[in-house]
Amino acid sequence: MKAAIFRGPGNIAVEERPIPAIQAPGDAIVRIVRACVCGSDLWFYRGISDLPHGGVGHEFIGVVHEVGADVHHVNVGDFVISPFSFSDGTCPHCQAGFQTACLDVGFFGQGGDGDGGQAEYVRVPLADGTLYPVPHDDYSDEMLASLLTLSDVMGTGYHAAVSAGVTPGDTVAVVGDGAVGLCGVLSAKMLGASRIIAMSRHADRQALAREFGATDIVAERGEYALARIMELTDGVGVDAVLECVGTHESNETCFAIARAGAVVGRVGVPHGVEIPVESTFFRNVGMRGGPAPVRSYMDTLLPEVLSGRINPGKVFDLEIDLDRIAEGYAAMDERRSIKALIKVSEL
Repeated sequence: MKAAIFRGPGNIAVEERPIPAIQAPGDAIVRIVRACVCGSDLWFYRGISDLPHGGVGHEFIGVVHEVGADVHHVNVGDFVISPFSFSDGTCPHCQAGFQTACLDVGFFGQGGDGDGGQAEYVRVPLADGTLYPVPHDDYSDEMLASLLTLSDVMGTGYHAAVSAGVTPGDTVAVVGDGAVGLCGVLSAKMLGASRIIAMSRHADRQALAREFGATDIVAERGEYALARIMELTDGVGVDAVLECVGTHESNETCFAIARAGAVVGRVGVPHGVEIPVESTFFRNVGMRGGPAPVRSYMDTLLPEVLSGRINPGKVFDLEIDLDRIAEGYAAMDERRSIKALIKVSEL
């Protein structure tokens, strides 16, 4: 099979690898239909985070090709969505809805000898607790794109909004205009926010943010962003903040623009972040979030996608095949693309 292989910063190659085999009774092998490049993949692509050379990618949907002897909830031929992490679904953390903290958790696409989701096939450990079957249908490419977002990016944006405690009538700020931030805008709209401030400097992302429900756009950064948000909120700040970047600057902005008693829902993987402890303490500003337990949100989000009430697949503005995956990484790295979709095979 073909698989994307990380060969060092700025170097993604496509290589022939053996089709994965069942290694444990709870495994399944999935033939991948659609995959994509995640913004978090850019951390190692840019050399900011370390990653062993090897298979990469953690967002994919596909068809079950083979199952181990202990797999009972998915069958060969099922069309499935896979979260970006695998989990047993039975431990106390999974039962509480936090599968990304499963006692047996693992993450796809971590390089080395592990399985990556930017490939033609992938081995899924703990398949019963991980894979989410979807009814078979003659889905359009547009629908497949939206279903793919449930493996990570839409569920992560939704987690940011849920973690921030967005409620009907709220004024919400979304910091970050990547695919997660745009899905955060869509999620805030779903949860009833009446005013959604998207922070973005890029016209194409601003346009999609407005389509997803943003009422205001703030292009400023740093202290100028703070001043603009305070101008828009009569000096109070916003009711909820979605942090969808992970840098120190973005976190600093989030905590500064939160009104007293607000919560920052953060899903950006933190890099060099320091939380302002004293200022948040005296304003009773909270913080919640982390790796999104997207498996928990599929029951909520899948009907919204299948009904057409939301179309998060619009975050994909570049379609490639596996042979062109290096182009997808480069386009996202250079901000020529919001998110690259990889068309691997037909359903």
